Order: sequence, then C-alpha cells, then structure tokens
Amino acid sequence: MSIPVETQSKRERNWIYITAWIILAALIVGALLAFSSGRETRQAQEKADQLIAALEEAGASAPSQDQIVRVLGDDGGATCENPNDALNRSILLSQLSNGASGPGARPVIADSKVFQGQLLIIEVYCPDELDDFREFVESLETANVAGE
Repeated sequence: MSIPVETQSKRERNWIYITAWIILAALIVGALLAFSSGRETRQAQEKADQLIAALEEAGASAPSQDQIVRVLGDDGGATCENPNDALNRSILLSQLSNGASGPGARPVIADSKVFQGQLLIIEVYCPDELDDFREFVESLETANVAGE
C-alpha cells in the first residue's frame, strides 16, 4: 500500500477551508432571513391590525404590530391550535389558581376580563373556534375582582 504525496501547500488548503466556511455562514444567514420574513406576510399584518383595533376598542393596551405578527403569524399560532381541546382547556384552567404549588394549589374565581384578549385573538384568527370557546368561558365562574 502506498501513501499519496500531498501536492497542495498548507496555505492553499486553508483558503479552501476559509472559503467553505464563509459560503456556509452566508447560506445560514440567508436561510434565517428567509424564515423570519416568510412569517411576516401581508395577511399577518392585516390580522394584527384587526386585533390591535379590537383590543383598543375593548379598552386594552395593544402590543405593536410587529410583536403580534411575530407571535401569532397569520394563523393565530398556539392560540388557535385547537383551543377547545381538553388538554388546552386543562392548561388554561390550571393557570387560574392561587399561585401555590403542590397540595396548596387552589382554583380561584378569576376576573371577568381575563379571557377578553384570548377571545379577541380567536375572533380574529380562528373564528370557527369562537363559539365553542366562548361557551366554555361563559361556563366558568368569574367576577369583577380586579376593578375597573
């Protein structure tokens, strides 16, 4: 068995490695830019504007359009990922507690405005889920505990 003799200098090999790394880095940056700009479509911006208007009409402060587009996209994100599913409802109900953990955790009567934002998101992004979710929210015991 013979060992081939290297004909390239170390400097030539280093230039090949450096060029390959630069091309790879440029492709990664391009892919990241394409991914983030793909979510910011015109439809996502229009729905974000609708949500902002609905929140302001309800008297709540609204985040910026850019923040809404990044979180909810054009399909409502996790909020519209089957909000009437039993697991999603149980997670929501587990957050309506006194804040203790373990055996000290107790359900509380939440303020009636707690669900207002989520109802508005569902109304704008996935209106086909709204009736069932509204029925679920209305079945919960709420009160005006946080004041005006």
